[in-house]
Amino acid sequence: MEAEIPPVSTSSIILLAVALAMDALAVAVGLSLMFRWNSVRQFFRLSFHFGLFQFMMPVLGWAAGTTVERYIRDFDHWVAFALLAVIGLRMLRGGGSGDKQPFGGCDPTRGRWLVLFSVATSIDALAVGLSLSLLAVPILLPSVVIGIVAAAFTLLGMYFGNRLQSSNPRYLEIAGGLILIGIGTKILLEHTLLA
Repeated sequence: MEAEIPPVSTSSIILLAVALAMDALAVAVGLSLMFRWNSVRQFFRLSFHFGLFQFMMPVLGWAAGTTVERYIRDFDHWVAFALLAVIGLRMLRGGGSGDKQPFGGCDPTRGRWLVLFSVATSIDALAVGLSLSLLAVPILLPSVVIGIVAAAFTLLGMYFGNRLQSSNPRYLEIAGGLILIGIGTKILLEHTLLA
């Protein structure tokens, strides 16, 4: 007779969601150090997309199960690192040159930048979905909680980043770039050292 796998506790799901949301929080703060969010739409777009991607990635990972795990687990952290490093370096370059439009004048809560940030901050959630599938844990509740917490943390990050802004945006842009590169490096180190 097979042993039953116990369900994952609510507190475990919440702790997991908070841990996954930390990257979204840090990226939101980093972006907010450079951009003053004046529109409710900007707050909504960034938080909604970060939450949506954090919701979708565990579902995709769970659906993929063990079939693709061996193909992506060796490089998912490199993808997150590369995305965040490229964006961070672009911000550093813009801050060092005094360029007031590091994203080519584009709003980072729209278009390709929004997608890049959303993917970069949610790749860890894909691996979580894979892990939960191996444990035969139902994915809907954890994914919903993960998405909601990520959206809420993104809003908090945007709010606090706006509050931290000072009169010298060049230094804030450099700080934001360093934060993004730091998050990418953290993801890379966690996966390579704990592998």
